[in-house]
Amino acid sequence: MRKLMIAPAALLLASGLALAGCTDSRTIRGAGIGAAGGAAVGAVVPGISTAEGAAVGAAAGAVIGATTKDNDRRSDEYCASRYPRDSRDYDDCRDGRL
Repeated sequence: MRKLMIAPAALLLASGLALAGCTDSRTIRGAGIGAAGGAAVGAVVPGISTAEGAAVGAAAGAVIGATTKDNDRRSDEYCASRYPRDSRDYDDCRDGRL
């Protein structure tokens, strides 16, 4: 039974990482990284099964990774410190494309 639970969790994790690596969206990339970290940590938590821990950790990590620091990346200070204000890169930064 345990092997049946680990295989889908590993497949889901691999799919999430593959999708996160192929996108330019910071939100999706953050969710993928958070899910991977959460699954790794959740899998080693004692007291629950490896698959359950990985699933809960991946879900929590995805939410945290998708929402953390997204607003900081689009702030005037963040973008202005990296690009001239009248440049296309600055506009792309403010729109979340860089």
